[in-house]
Amino acid sequence: MPMSQQVSSPPKVSSPPAPNCIETVVTKQQRELSWQVASSLFVSFKYAWCGISYAFQTQRNFRIHVGVGALAIGLSVFLHLKPVEIAVIGITSGLVLALELLNTAIESIVDLTVKQTYHELAKIAKDCAAGAVLVSALVAVIVAVTLLLPPLLALVLASISP
Repeated sequence: MPMSQQVSSPPKVSSPPAPNCIETVVTKQQRELSWQVASSLFVSFKYAWCGISYAFQTQRNFRIHVGVGALAIGLSVFLHLKPVEIAVIGITSGLVLALELLNTAIESIVDLTVKQTYHELAKIAKDCAAGAVLVSALVAVIVAVTLLLPPLLALVLASISP
């Protein structure tokens, strides 16, 4: 039996969904129309916000990345970094968050496809998606250390010196 025929019900979510994002049971007619483009730009943004909200509510690592990114941007503003340096920190932080969202999407699709069974290709897909997040997070750390450490050390040394 093809995998597309095996999938009959949506996966169960352990955490409550974001308000107004995942509504009541999807009717057959709504599922048949799910391939259509969102009716307006506002609806598109609503769906995107629902994805971000879902990730923030259910993914611990996403919350950690949001906090660390906000801290890095706040510290860069506090240290009076150049606007381009703040932008680089913002872009790398945003990349980590975007890849974390993609990782969550890939994991959800894989879980939907293989359900409660183990499959080596599912493991590879999930591991590679997680690896992409790890690589981007390591690059973000390197960027942050390169840009934040020199002015931070200068500030600390200036406060220690008489």
